[in-house]
Amino acid sequence: MSGHTGDYDSDAERTFAALPPERGRGFARTWWGQAWLKALEDTALDSGQLKAGRRLARAGAVGAVTVRPGRVTAVVQDRGRTTHRADVLLEELTGDQWDRFVDMAGARAGHVAALLDREMPPHLVEDAETAGIDLLPGLGDLEPECGCDAWDHCGHTAALCYQMARLLDEDPFVLLLMRGRGERALLDALQSRTGPPSDGSPRPEGVDAAEAYAAGGILPPLPTPPALPDEPGVPPSLDTEAAPAPGIDPAALEFLAARTAARAHRMLAEALRDGHGQHAPEAEPTVHQDAVRLAAGEPDRTVADRLADGSGRGREGLAVAVRAWRHGGGAALSVLDEEWPVEGETLARARAALETAWDEDERPRFRASGNRWTALGTAGQLRLGRDGRWWPYRKEGDRWVPAGPAAQDPATALATAERSAADESDSGRPKG
Repeated sequence: MSGHTGDYDSDAERTFAALPPERGRGFARTWWGQAWLKALEDTALDSGQLKAGRRLARAGAVGAVTVRPGRVTAVVQDRGRTTHRADVLLEELTGDQWDRFVDMAGARAGHVAALLDREMPPHLVEDAETAGIDLLPGLGDLEPECGCDAWDHCGHTAALCYQMARLLDEDPFVLLLMRGRGERALLDALQSRTGPPSDGSPRPEGVDAAEAYAAGGILPPLPTPPALPDEPGVPPSLDTEAAPAPGIDPAALEFLAARTAARAHRMLAEALRDGHGQHAPEAEPTVHQDAVRLAAGEPDRTVADRLADGSGRGREGLAVAVRAWRHGGGAALSVLDEEWPVEGETLARARAALETAWDEDERPRFRASGNRWTALGTAGQLRLGRDGRWWPYRKEGDRWVPAGPAAQDPATALATAERSAADESDSGRPKG
């Protein structure tokens, strides 16, 4: 685990060292960590207590976290340096539910392999739900107990939940322990389960080829997959002896072939990364987006001018669009081009994120226009994407330009924008 380790007192209890203060990041990277936080945030009646919990968690006020079946515990120090024992309870699975889970997970080698890689793929959770087993908590499932005698989630139990999300990011076995089974006991049960499922249904003969390959324990051994080439392949050369057909630009064709090879290489590299199957496939770019994608491949001047004209952006506009594309593809390009009204629940979430990203005495003042928040007195601007992420922008002349990739936390995005503006300013100063 990054920055912390779980120490086994027994297989039924794990204790994690206190996490250091960490500002400018979200509390959950994985989808299952985010589901844990959604269960908290949908249940808590007082958003002020959630805000206090995030502040305490970021400040490193949560002590060592002990996880055991049905309960997670830590001592939390509030801003007045008073300490309180905080507990969060989650109902354990029954013995029958664990039997069904072991049968279900053992029937698919990919489930076990994912858990061993500290991943919780959506299809594992979906298969468990089909078997009548809720692994992730839902509305009202996280019950608080705190020494401050609050009857609902307080800042102390909220802080514990936010730190717990960081632990879950690293190891989903922590959630399974809360549901009643430690890692060693669960893996032993999976290894020893060789008979028919507990419902008496016969096991299917054989396994899916992809699962067998992932398991790796078959004879004869499968060959090692070929390594990803360091560079894209060289596209075929055009016939240079015959004159091109009317309207055909050989230079443009050669550029398109080279960019296609580069894109195929990138897609293959992404497909081979761990966790690739958990992400939805990217939408195909529109014609205008594809023009920007191609321009990001640094074509020669003739092709670049055709792309600038065909996209309707002109040279300067296309150069800015290329910056956006390199920071985040089609999503970043949409944020560059679109200004849309932020309303209702989306607006409430955006304001809450802006309020909690900084302490009150550090929070910048913003002027809002649609999905764009300009930080007054700075060269930074935040743009909210439709997916809830914040994109950093900086002022360049009379134009706002992309300054970096998106962030879940607005403070991180604004720091990126301000740092980019400072770097640009420094690069323009005379030397010596």
